[in-house]
Amino acid sequence: MIKTFEFYFDFSSPYSFLAHKQIRKIELENNIKVNYKPVLLGGLHKLAGITANAFIPAKAKFMIRDCKMCAEKLNIEFKFNSFFPTSSLDLMRGVLIAEKNNKKKEYIDIFFDAYWKNDFNLNDKSLILKLLKKIALTKMEFEDEIKNELKNKTQEAFNKGIFGTPSFIVNNKMFFGQDRIEFVLKEAEK
Repeated sequence: MIKTFEFYFDFSSPYSFLAHKQIRKIELENNIKVNYKPVLLGGLHKLAGITANAFIPAKAKFMIRDCKMCAEKLNIEFKFNSFFPTSSLDLMRGVLIAEKNNKKKEYIDIFFDAYWKNDFNLNDKSLILKLLKKIALTKMEFEDEIKNELKNKTQEAFNKGIFGTPSFIVNNKMFFGQDRIEFVLKEAEK
């Protein structure tokens, strides 16, 4: 039997999208619920002193090709977002609001698809409001409590050794990358 594990993600990470799609299948096949942990990828990078791939031209070019190749291998519908990179700050804060409204799963599914399947411009606030209405959320207002909660979750992840997304924790062991899910599952069987 596979036990649940933690999945650290940010919508701005195409590799997190690829992991998310694999996780949804794993959840169905194993009757488990993976614990999705929102973090701010830019915040993790800053804490770790890392420059994001998006800001290193050679890596950015490779990432586009690599993501498409991985998606094809995994049979995941994927389109590298033509508005990339866009700020995910409000979207990640929104995960916390959705969770408080018992809409976390729906929220995560709709915004991952919007970013990496539907090629939506998530800088467009009116589009975000339309997507929120699909899951019966009407607005996202970020009080200091929500802002601080995302900061704290990002710091907590970094303190656990997480430096990027997607990352996973199972049995107090950290795994990094969508291509490490096989190892995560083996560890979750222990």
